[in-house]
Amino acid sequence: MTNIIKKVAKKKGVVISDKMDKTIVVAVSSLKTHPKYHKKYRSTLNYKVHDEENKFKKGDNVEFSQCRPISKGKSHTVIA
Repeated sequence: MTNIIKKVAKKKGVVISDKMDKTIVVAVSSLKTHPKYHKKYRSTLNYKVHDEENKFKKGDNVEFSQCRPISKGKSHTVIA
C-alpha cells in the first residue's frame, strides 16, 4: 500500500481577536491588482484558528495550516 502525502498550504497572519476559548481569529492580508484598472488594493480575509493552549494574544504573528473541520467555522490549526 502506498502512502499519499498531501501538501497543505501554510498561511501567515496577525491575531485580531483571542476572546474565544481555544480559538483565535487571524487576519491574512494580500495585495491584489484590479484586472481592468491595474490599481493595487489590499484584501483581508479572517480565519478562525484552533489554539489548543490559548497562548497567542492579540497582535501576535502566527502561522497556521488547514486541518480537518473542528467546528462549523473552524478548520485551521496553529503551527507556530
